Formats: sequence, C-alpha cells, structure tokens
Amino acid sequence: MASLQDQLLKAGLTTKQKARQANSDKRKTGKQKRSGVKVDASLQEQVKQELELAKKEKLARDTALNNEKKSALIAKEQQLRILQILQHHQVTNVNGEAEYNYTFNSKIKKLFVDGVTHKALVNGRLALCGIDDTTYIVTSETAEKVASLDKTVILVQNTKVAEEIIAEDDPYAEFQIPDDMMW
Repeated sequence: MASLQDQLLKAGLTTKQKARQANSDKRKTGKQKRSGVKVDASLQEQVKQELELAKKEKLARDTALNNEKKSALIAKEQQLRILQILQHHQVTNVNGEAEYNYTFNSKIKKLFVDGVTHKALVNGRLALCGIDDTTYIVTSETAEKVASLDKTVILVQNTKVAEEIIAEDDPYAEFQIPDDMMW
C-alpha cells in the first residue's frame, strides 16, 4: 500500500484523487482475482464426458431413425415393384361362368372365369395374387417371381398336376373324378 501512496504523491495528485485512485486500483485487482478463480479439474472432465456421452446417444438415436426410414423406404419400393409386376403381367379377359373360390384376407371370395382359365388355375399354370383387396391372375412364372419378393402376396398357386398312374386291376379305373368338379 505504501508504494501505491508514494506513486500517487509523486504524480502530484490531491488526497481525494489519491483516495479515488487507490479504491479503483483495489477494485480492479479484486475483479481480476475473482475472474481468475480456478475450477476443479475433475468437474471440467465430468462435463466433457457428459457432453461426449450426449453426443454418442444422439448419434445412436439418429442412426436408428435413419435405419428405420431406410427399411420403410425399401419395403415401400418392394411393394411398388410387386404391384408393377402384377399389373404388367396379369391375365385379362378371363370372365366367364365358371366359379373359382379362394381365400383373401381371411374371407372366401369367388372369381368368375372361363373354363380354360379355371382349368389352368386348378392345374397350376395360372396363379392368383392379391394386394390391397385386388386380385390378379398371373402365370405361374410370374407368381414365382413375386413369391421371391414377398410370399404373402400369393393367394393361390397350385402345383402342376401330373398324370396319375392307374392300377390295372382297379375296377373303377374308367370312372375318374375330375379335380375341378363343381357341385
């Protein structure tokens, strides 16, 4: 303190000015000391670790959300691809009087087709596929292609019927019951 007063005297200041100068010097040094307070190093490390952990959690959430969006987009693309295949390869102009029954969304449905189409459905040359309450008649090759993408779309795909071998001593050999017999 004495050195400060000596400096003020040398500067030729009045006592009031000297007191003001001394008070302002004290305030300046006090502020400097307060602003330079050291924070505990472990607290700083803890804050850094919490920030890193929060960043990692946010990155994990963002990655999971992106993966969900990608999988939803892939599923939608696949459904559109299947729909395009079915619309492009469907068999048309098959209306007739023969009735073909099948199940779609746990409901029994009827499809009126001509005799040739009915026989082809029974023998497995044609198949039924369904999306969004719409039924498509397609060839068995198209049905296999669609089944490779999504098996749930296939409603009816019969296996191809080979000629049955009839025993020579069968008394009813000449009275065969057709598979497509309608009652």
